[in-house]
Amino acid sequence: MYLYIMTTMTIQVPDALEREHDETTRLIAAKLYEAGKLTLRQAAEMCQMKKWDFAEILIKYDVHYLDESAAEDLETFRHAHTG
Repeated sequence: MYLYIMTTMTIQVPDALEREHDETTRLIAAKLYEAGKLTLRQAAEMCQMKKWDFAEILIKYDVHYLDESAAEDLETFRHAHTG
């Protein structure tokens, strides 16, 4: 099991985003995950969620859960079993 040390960052945002604190944090975490800057576990921890619950958040922001190599493996598997 890996332990990730979290730090606190302060950013200036419009008041409207502060009222949506949780949603803003989820969006930032999803996009950092998409960019490969965070693992699924790190992004989930950033949002104080379980990683499987956070995976559902990725869908909301149209972020693919599987990386390219996993998607290719899945496609290969599908072709092997359909043809």
